[in-house]
Amino acid sequence: QTSLSIWGWGSLGVVLFLVTFGPFAIFYFAFYILCFVGGGFVVTLLFGKSNSEKYLEQCEHSFLPCTSVGIPKCIEEMKREARPIKIDRRLTGANIIDEPLQQVIQFSLRDYVQYWYYTLSDDESFLLEIRQTLQYALVQFSARSKETDWQPYFTTRLVDDFGTHLRVFRKAQQRIAEKADQMKDQAEELVDTFFEVEVEMEKEVCRDLVCTSPKDEEGFLRDLCEVLLYILLPPGDFQNKIMRYFVREILSRGILLPLINQLSDPDYINQYVIWMIRDSNCNYEAFMNIIKLSDNIGELEAVKDKASEELQYLRSLDTAGDDINTIKNQINSLLYVIKVCDSRIQRLQSGKEIDTVKLAANFGKLCTVPLDHILVDNVALQFFMDYMQQTGGQAHLFFWMTVEGYRVTAQQQLEVLQSRQKDGKHQTNQTKGLLRAAAFGVYEQYLSEKASPRVNIDDNLVAKLAETLNHDDPTPEIFDDIQRKVYELMLRDERFYPSFKQNVLYVRMLAELDMLKDPSFRGSDDGEGESFNGSPTGSINLSLDDLSNVPSDETVQLHAYISDTGVCNDHGKTYALYAITVHRRNPNAEETWKTYRRYSDFHDFHMRITEQVIN
Repeated sequence: QTSLSIWGWGSLGVVLFLVTFGPFAIFYFAFYILCFVGGGFVVTLLFGKSNSEKYLEQCEHSFLPCTSVGIPKCIEEMKREARPIKIDRRLTGANIIDEPLQQVIQFSLRDYVQYWYYTLSDDESFLLEIRQTLQYALVQFSARSKETDWQPYFTTRLVDDFGTHLRVFRKAQQRIAEKADQMKDQAEELVDTFFEVEVEMEKEVCRDLVCTSPKDEEGFLRDLCEVLLYILLPPGDFQNKIMRYFVREILSRGILLPLINQLSDPDYINQYVIWMIRDSNCNYEAFMNIIKLSDNIGELEAVKDKASEELQYLRSLDTAGDDINTIKNQINSLLYVIKVCDSRIQRLQSGKEIDTVKLAANFGKLCTVPLDHILVDNVALQFFMDYMQQTGGQAHLFFWMTVEGYRVTAQQQLEVLQSRQKDGKHQTNQTKGLLRAAAFGVYEQYLSEKASPRVNIDDNLVAKLAETLNHDDPTPEIFDDIQRKVYELMLRDERFYPSFKQNVLYVRMLAELDMLKDPSFRGSDDGEGESFNGSPTGSINLSLDDLSNVPSDETVQLHAYISDTGVCNDHGKTYALYAITVHRRNPNAEETWKTYRRYSDFHDFHMRITEQVIN
């Protein structure tokens, strides 16, 4: 019934539609719907197209540049003349440094890049990029160098490393000398022994592979260059592996490795030393001390041969008048040098350097050289410095010596300041600023909490000194209290001066000062060794020995007078120097020579004569 009702109502509706609109009404209805849909589609298409064209036109004029055809554009660019490239040549801010650095960059590009790059292209942009990168790295290096405090490194760490290297080398030489008869190749054995001693002293550091293997040395230099490039290059250039490896190889194999090989060449080192001392006059006492302290027989024989050659040349000269006196003085000086060399060689060959303790035992109690005299004598100070470095107390000794240098410098600066003020010139602030910087440098290097090694002294004194430095003007006596405490510490602490007198280095020091062979320096009966008053140079002993060699049956006439005086400055210390002309006449010959003495030598000689007369 339901289905019948639906079909009935549907049929009725169709009949009524056909009766009302006609038989073609259904076609008209479908056509109307089609036109409506098509018209909407056409309107939408036309509106979207017009709006899209307007938007594209806006984008074309607002955002996109005008472009031309690719190939003609490339041809046009290639036909253009190359514009001159402007390079900022400033690197460090100092023209005297920037110009040589620019030359180094230019030569590096010429030798390592241009010779192969120009076979590929004539475009200068690649070379410009490399040059700008190198300049950026140098600018960064300069900036970081200015921010670094170099004073502690050059005055403490570098000196300690160099001293450690020399101590390791000397210890290795001693071991080689002890077993010299059992070795076939001493050079190779010396290298192995050196690094064995280095491991013993450095504990955790050994550089044998880096120093002996070329492959490991190149690898170490590459790693070092990698670290430097990471610090100095821009991040974008460092991430470019091709660029980084290229620059790394140039730095390691083209610059650092040849530089190290040149600095390690013995001939270059000798020539450089000769160049450095060519314009400086060697101090007489320093030269003789070097001969007396030398442990190398080959060096002593070389000095002796050179002196002998010069002696033969002087004896071959045919002179007269005033020149003959000068030549005689030179001949006497050369004869004395040859005599000292022979004495030193004989001592080394006879083994006295090794058996100094046994030699000292033959004299009973040793002479006691006061600490204050050790600190002012170059020969004695060297032995005491070696001992303090062995015991770890070198910071106290270096602090005492640094304060002495600061006091002399401060006194000289203040005297100059006073003289300029009298002349109407005012530089008070500049001079005080320099003294304050020097005082702060001493404080930071030895007394501050960051100092390494640090001088162990009363914290109250250090705090008082820091307060004085911050609020008061620096004076030459600003470190006197702490220096006095450090001196007392070295004098009384069992680790330092008392133990030094029981060490083999003390005996060797006495032997170098010629204080073991003189009976007047033996210990006294009260249990304490006699003090040595004066400068222990041994020059007076040598002069007395020379006079004692004269046979007793000869009549000798001696005449000496001070022929000239002057002022000498040695290591910042100024003292008077006297030139003494000595005439010695005997029945067979007459000799004249000159010798140089300080006022302290006259005082020592006077004290020696007084002691001999009283005794």
